Amino acid sequence: MIQTSGVIICLGYIFGLLFTAVPWGGVWILVLGIVGAILFKRRTSSQQVAQKAEKAGSKNKAVPNTWQTNPHPRIWIAAGLVGLLATLYFQWRVPQPGAKDISQFVPPGNSSNQEQLVIVRGEVASNPRLTRSQRGQFWLEATQIDEVKNEKGSAGVPKGVTGKLYVTVPILQATGLYPSQQIAVTGILYKPKAASNPGGFDFQKFLKQEGTFAGLIGRQINVLDQERKWGWWQIRERIVRSQVRWLGIPEGPLVSAMVLGSKAVDLPYDIRDLFVQAGLAHALAASGFQTSLILSVILQLTRRAKKATQFTLGFLALIIFLSLTGFQPAVLRAVIMGFAALVGLLLKRKVKQFGSLLLAATLLLVFNPLWIWDLGFQLSFLATLGLIVTVPALVDRLAWLPPAIASLIAVPLAATLWTLPVQLSVFGVVPSYSLLLNVVSTPLISIISIGGIISALVGLIWTQAGSFIASVLHYPTDGLIKLVEFFSKLPGNSVAVGSISTWQLLTIYLLIILVWLVPWWQRRWWVANVIAIGLVFIPLWHSTNTLFRITVLESGTEPIVVVQDRGTVTVINSGDEGTGRFTILPFLQQQGINQINWAIATDFQGNESNAWLELLQRLPIKSFYEYSPNPENSIATQAIQQELQKHQGFYQPMAVGQAVKTGSIVAQLINAQLPILQLQILDQNWLLVGNVKSKEVQQLVKNGSLPRPQVLWCSAQSLKDLVIALQPQVAIASSVNFDPKVLSELNQSQTKLFFTGRDGAIQWTPDGQFEAFIEAAENKSSIL
Repeated sequence: MIQTSGVIICLGYIFGLLFTAVPWGGVWILVLGIVGAILFKRRTSSQQVAQKAEKAGSKNKAVPNTWQTNPHPRIWIAAGLVGLLATLYFQWRVPQPGAKDISQFVPPGNSSNQEQLVIVRGEVASNPRLTRSQRGQFWLEATQIDEVKNEKGSAGVPKGVTGKLYVTVPILQATGLYPSQQIAVTGILYKPKAASNPGGFDFQKFLKQEGTFAGLIGRQINVLDQERKWGWWQIRERIVRSQVRWLGIPEGPLVSAMVLGSKAVDLPYDIRDLFVQAGLAHALAASGFQTSLILSVILQLTRRAKKATQFTLGFLALIIFLSLTGFQPAVLRAVIMGFAALVGLLLKRKVKQFGSLLLAATLLLVFNPLWIWDLGFQLSFLATLGLIVTVPALVDRLAWLPPAIASLIAVPLAATLWTLPVQLSVFGVVPSYSLLLNVVSTPLISIISIGGIISALVGLIWTQAGSFIASVLHYPTDGLIKLVEFFSKLPGNSVAVGSISTWQLLTIYLLIILVWLVPWWQRRWWVANVIAIGLVFIPLWHSTNTLFRITVLESGTEPIVVVQDRGTVTVINSGDEGTGRFTILPFLQQQGINQINWAIATDFQGNESNAWLELLQRLPIKSFYEYSPNPENSIATQAIQQELQKHQGFYQPMAVGQAVKTGSIVAQLINAQLPILQLQILDQNWLLVGNVKSKEVQQLVKNGSLPRPQVLWCSAQSLKDLVIALQPQVAIASSVNFDPKVLSELNQSQTKLFFTGRDGAIQWTPDGQFEAFIEAAENKSSIL
């Protein structure tokens, strides 16, 4: 479908976008194009000499004919120029807030803490969804903003604005909203934060990819327009209601997600997380499988019709499917490839799948070059590439099996081989049973997808009939959920290997491409596998056994400290509910940590925390020490002990004055009334101080109860008193908000100050200085 020269031009454009991550990337891609032209010219010249010699009767044979099909050198230069233009085009398309963008009206600093109420008017741009915190969320195209001056209403003059807002409101306020509806939302504007901890979710980057630069914490919604305008969301809603009606939850939303995609359906988070953790997230993404299924059914039903009729009906079916699922990169890729297959059918020509995939990727990246860094686009493209170029080779090697079984194994294996390096780079986790689960679950996924599409089509015509057909899928859907739950509960269901670096990622893909294209490597594919595995695990083994590092995570009001001590891991405190899942676990996974050797819970916040349970459900803890005033009456403590018993973990209450040795660290709680934990780390004395008042600090210092530390952690309220009294070398406070006058006074002291709310996580190694995560991330991004 695409000639060799076209392939080179398309690859030049794609690599140009990828080179935006490299300084002067456009220049480098142009240099590569020039080098390719020079090398090709030399080979062409040698070929011409050989041909002349052959004509002259020389015994010297001509160069193999493979080079005769290669493009002219100017194609390589053109590809380099296209790559250079691609980098410029990418920078031009990077979203930037305009002069009247809604984000320009966010008060300086963190507006969510300033409690400045505003009324934002605009048009609802999406169906409401339920967030993990049980709030309604939707996108709002803002048109007007008005500042609230008093409780009775607004005394300001409305200002015209532009831009899209990420809005969250109480769930009852969001109920009944639909796209294109005109509303006014009263709430607090804020600017999203970047990731504060290694491995954490970058909310700022997520919104920027959507062309959004601000969020709104809504309190109340006033509907300005009751007119219901027609939209594809109504058809989507009709399908989901029809399938949920008799299937119930979670089976109904799961069937709908497997037909329309999880982004178009409000799938419960526990089911979504279950499939992602087990390595079956692709089953919830509408893309190639559904597209192939739709085209197969259309072509089979119209096999006796004219080619033009088949083309028209297939084209309409793909357009309807695309409109229902939403314009997602993975769906667009599958639909474009479907269009290419229909064109080939109409012209009675065989379509080359690789050329079709490359054309689809290029067209999508011309439409939106920012998708080059969209994880869904990357995984969809790589998985499809694996199916095209690797499945045939795997099926040949599995020829000793029945064809159906060989194909059943080859398809998930090929997709895994091509997507796993990217997953390791982003998540650092390998789902251990993913391949086996994919093989076992494929029949169920096929049945549910086919039945779901049929019930969706019937439900559009007759809702009750669609619900009846969907109800037939109860047992397959329930069986799939139980199958995924079973695999998720197996020992070692996921192995953290740590996030691999860019050079590891590129080297592994180079090995995969060599096995794909070079016969010598094809015969020695096992050598490539051994090298790839070594590239992942040898650096991990070396880092695990040599690294000593302390990380103070940004988690709000409680100090969470992770100590990596040459293969052993100590975690001190766990924070509020949700902190374990969204702060501690991502960090541990990024570091390739699969168990916690020692855990110390000191109850700094004065309330029982369930974050330890979140950790225990994913990672074993060998020894658990807890200080609690009444541990025997704590429900959380009882639950923790039960989880520890499952992994043969050790539990012991922690008394005041008791020294707990964890590797190279000695921890000791030195005060019963006030939460104060002393850590002896190598030759340094660390002091973690909870919420204490100024008078209490003075009394503790006078009594000599507070030893002078080299490193102090405390709340922002007691920072000044403790720094003046103890004069530590380094002080770490938990808050982002601090009095400028107090800060100015403290800057005159010898103490180096860090604020986790501003600086993110703070890390220290014995041979280095204290380093703020956000500053390090900004330095890295400025380099790249």
